[in-house]
Amino acid sequence: MKIREIQDAIMQLKKVHDFCILAHSYQTSDILEVADFTGDSYALSLKAKDMPQKNILLCGVRFMAETVKILSPQKNVYLSNPDAGCPMAEQMDKEFIHEIKRQYPDHTVVAYINTTAQLKTICDVCVTSSSAVQIVSKLNNDKILFIPDCNLGAYVQAQLPMKKIKLLQGGCPIHAAVSANEVAAAKALHPNAKLLVHPECRPEVCEKADYVGSTSGIMQYAKQSTAQEFIIGTEISIAETLQMECLDKQFYPLSQRLICDNMKATTLMDIYHLLNDGKGTAIELDDRTIAKARLCIDRMIELGG
Repeated sequence: MKIREIQDAIMQLKKVHDFCILAHSYQTSDILEVADFTGDSYALSLKAKDMPQKNILLCGVRFMAETVKILSPQKNVYLSNPDAGCPMAEQMDKEFIHEIKRQYPDHTVVAYINTTAQLKTICDVCVTSSSAVQIVSKLNNDKILFIPDCNLGAYVQAQLPMKKIKLLQGGCPIHAAVSANEVAAAKALHPNAKLLVHPECRPEVCEKADYVGSTSGIMQYAKQSTAQEFIIGTEISIAETLQMECLDKQFYPLSQRLICDNMKATTLMDIYHLLNDGKGTAIELDDRTIAKARLCIDRMIELGG
């Protein structure tokens, strides 16, 4: 079968079996084309709540599907590829953070949305990359334990010097691998280009950027800017997507190493097989985990996240 034929079959199957397909922006274009909605992880989980379908198929990584299940427990949530995990979300477990909390009992625990459901159950408030500064600024406590991404936490600290943020050594290995030397090389190659980077990048990379923000923020900035050239400092697929959506502009990936293997684990055939034979990886969370994990997300919503 050709790609277009597979896509047509998926579009038909999702109607027959009452499925809504949600795809993270880092997915490949052939998957984005069959999705009902695309966007950042939190935006996907919010969208799932509003969709009429009883079955949700998440094309992304496991923590994203868990967040969908937390916010829509009455729906059947499936992960398109069972091997699609997230090194950042899985690098700190609940027992480890319990021990850290005992060492810093007077700190408010702020969890990046890129964490497992189990870890969210012991955190005070959740944040996204776009809402982290706003949410932390509204917390009454100036002592913050920020997990797991030390680079995003360092970015928040730089914006909020009045806060005392305790960081742990963790984060996205893909974004963190980009160096200041690569920034210099990209700027030398494209001197007129605006540098747009994700706050999961190292501080020395963010400091050189014209804009620092979430994936959706980067895309919105590039589309609305009058500039004609951009260096994109996040997963390489975003530069590709922007290039297809903005034909009059030029987009260059900051590094060819900005490729998330876990995001790329999902294929169009994974989606087809799940919809065709009804067998997939269902996200199962018990009621207690859902209730406790939801508390930090509800707190984020309360604070305007």
